[in-house]
Order: sequence, then C-alpha cells, then structure tokens
Amino acid sequence: MYKVITLFLILFFASSLGQTEPSDLRQKLKKSTTQKVIKINDGDTVILKDQTRVRLVGIQAPKLPLGRKNFKGWPLGFESKKILSDLVLGKYVTLYFGGQRQDRYGRALAHLFLNDGVWVQGEMLKYGMARVYTFPDNRAITPEMLAYEQIARQNNSGIWAMDFYKAKAQETSEKFHNSFQLVTGIVRNIAKIRGTYYLNFGDEWKEDFTIVIKSRAARKFIKAEIDPQNYEGKKIEVRGWLKSYNGPMIEVTHPEQLMIIQ
Repeated sequence: MYKVITLFLILFFASSLGQTEPSDLRQKLKKSTTQKVIKINDGDTVILKDQTRVRLVGIQAPKLPLGRKNFKGWPLGFESKKILSDLVLGKYVTLYFGGQRQDRYGRALAHLFLNDGVWVQGEMLKYGMARVYTFPDNRAITPEMLAYEQIARQNNSGIWAMDFYKAKAQETSEKFHNSFQLVTGIVRNIAKIRGTYYLNFGDEWKEDFTIVIKSRAARKFIKAEIDPQNYEGKKIEVRGWLKSYNGPMIEVTHPEQLMIIQ
C-alpha cells in the first residue's frame, strides 16, 4: 500500500488533536529527567537548572543574532522567545527523547512537557512561533507536529502571516538559496540514476528546481512503503535546506520532508 504524509492526513491529525491526551504522545517517546528551566536563549533553546542546554527537537523558531557577527535576526525572533519564556521559564519540564539525544554542540535534543501535560513543541507550532524542522535521526511524532503547524498556517498565525516564512513557488526558489525553505510545485518527471532519485520540476534539469533523494534516503522511503516514482505529476511541498546546484535544489533525507498537497 502506498503510504505518504498527505495534506489529508495532516488535517486529520489537526482535527483530532483536541481529543488526544498528552500521554498518548509521551508513550511514543522515552522519558528522561525533570528539571527547572532557568533561561531562554531563543524560541527553540532553553537552559535547565543543571546547566543542560536543550534544543527543542523537531522545530525551528525564528533566529536571533545572539552575538553572531553580520547575522541579521529573523522576523518575530524576539516574539518567539517571549512566547517560549511565558510557557516554560521558571517551570519544571520533563524531557522526552524520540531519536538522537544530543547534537554536535552538546545540546540535548528533546521534546518538553510541562507537569500538566502541555507539549511545548506543540504550543510553539500552534501559536505560529516555530515551524517543523526534522532530521533523519529525529523523526518521532512528526505527523503531530505537522498537524499543529497546519493549524497556525490555516490561521495565518505568527510567522505564517509573513512572506519570509511562507512556502515559495518552485519557479522563484532560486532567489532563496542558502536558507531553509518550504517549496511547492508539480513534479514534472523523475529520473533514477544509480539508486538516486531526481524529482524535476521543469524541463531544464540544470536550471529548474530539483529534489534529490540519494540511495540511503531512498531506502527510508521504501521502508515506509513510499515509492519515490509515485510523486510524478503530484503537487508537493518539500522543506529543507535550499542549495544552488544545477539550479535550485533540496536534498531530502527522510520522507517527512515531503507532503503531497494535490
């Protein structure tokens, strides 16, 4: 059976979230320590009382300069930090893991839950103060995160009211290379070369937008019963780091980065 995260599935999760008990999500994760939050770095990073730095896994909030030279903060960066502060600063949170537990900077990669069961990532997404940002080694409860994000997008909440964050049409994607983007378009044709799939969105593959699924990533699609060839002719949305390589390109490393929208 061809399984894929479609807009229908996301809307289904969104409609059922109000009926989902927080414990249902936590059962899909591995419980760890409970600590008090003493500092908020930005909209997706906190520091605990034992000095553990925690990156709220699965989401990306608007970036703040944080002392980085020649880096301009993203729109709503301070607003996102304020929302997270209101949610968790001075409160106890329990860390739950769903994949790789630490990043290369030594930060814990965790889902946070308050004592009353509130899921912090879900709240940030619902308020439109973050977007879903997953990795191949950290994909737990991604459908639920996408469902919360969809609520904010439908309501044009927070970042989704701004062109800076909205999905870009594949025809204009070249202007946004070297950044994390959501890109939409129709897959015109697909080539498979030595196990790597190339999803082409135009006739000129050296100029038009392309999605690349390398053989290692393709195995994740096959394991999820998704045949990349079936994306042909579909309108999809892809999220990832937009590069410039024979035209604009996003390399997809796991199925959750792609969503059929039509």
